[in-house]
Amino acid sequence: MECPRCTGSMVFEIFQDFKDDTGNLSFSGCRCLICGEILDPVIMANRQHRPAPLASKNRKLIVLSR
Repeated sequence: MECPRCTGSMVFEIFQDFKDDTGNLSFSGCRCLICGEILDPVIMANRQHRPAPLASKNRKLIVLSR
């Protein structure tokens, strides 16, 4: 698998975590060997269902003239 952040190689790994609401102590995912990006099914689902940014919250470009 190729890392979406840096195009490095990703490896399958079992991650240890505190117990969550389901009582699980570990989860599986992929970690990039170059940049450390971690991807699991929850992260992928959250990235696919990301809300669109609000136009009113964007920063406006200010051009200073000399």
